Amino acid sequence: MRILIVEDDDIIGNGLKVGLGISGFTADLADCCEAGEAALAVGGFDAMVLDVMLPDGSGHDMLARLRRRGDTTPVLLLTALDTLPDRVRGLDGGADDHLGKPFELDEVAARLRALLRRATARADSYLEWGGVRLDPATMTAFQDGDETRLSRREFAVLHALMQHPGAILSRPRLEEKLYGFDEGVESNAVEVHVHNLRAKFGSRFIETLRGVGYRLRRPDQ
Repeated sequence: MRILIVEDDDIIGNGLKVGLGISGFTADLADCCEAGEAALAVGGFDAMVLDVMLPDGSGHDMLARLRRRGDTTPVLLLTALDTLPDRVRGLDGGADDHLGKPFELDEVAARLRALLRRATARADSYLEWGGVRLDPATMTAFQDGDETRLSRREFAVLHALMQHPGAILSRPRLEEKLYGFDEGVESNAVEVHVHNLRAKFGSRFIETLRGVGYRLRRPDQ
C-alpha cells in the first residue's frame, strides 16, 4: 500500500511517513502542490493524504485539478480547518475522507485502509486466498487458523498479490509497493520476500512466471 503525503510541516509530514511505515504502508512525502502533482504523475500510489493549506496553493484547488484530469486516487484531506463547511467543501470537492488536526496515527492508518477497501469494492477488512487470511490492520496472516507474523515488506508483497488474486504482478510493480522515492531498490528484494513467503505458506503458494512476474497460484491447481 503506497501512500503519497502532501504536507509542508516537516514534523507532521515525517511523523506521518514513519508512523504509516510502522503500519505497513510505503509512504512518500511532498511539501507542496507542485511536488505532489509531479509525484502523482509518476504513478504507483494507492492513496494520498493531502493537507489543505500548502505554501504554493490550496489542497482543495490541487484536488480539483486532479479530478478534472480524471485522477481517481483516493484522497484523505488532513487539515486544521475542521468546521462543518470545511468538511462539506472537501468532500464535495472530490475528497474521499476528511480528518481534522490534531489526529492520531492509528486513525489515519485505519481511514486509509477503509479508502483502499472502497477503492477495490471490498466490504471485509480481510483478504483471503488459498486458505490464507491476511489482516492489513495487524500485518498478520493466518493459515488454517494458525497465526503467521510477517515483516513489513513481506506483508507489502503478499498484500499486493492478494489484492489482485490470480493476476500477474511484475517485479517493478511489486518494487513500487516496497520502496519510496528516496530508498534504494535492492536488486533481488522481491525474490527474497517471495522466497520467505513460500517458506511460510508453501512452495506452491506463489507462482513465478519467468520474465513476466508473480501471481498467487489458484487453490485448485
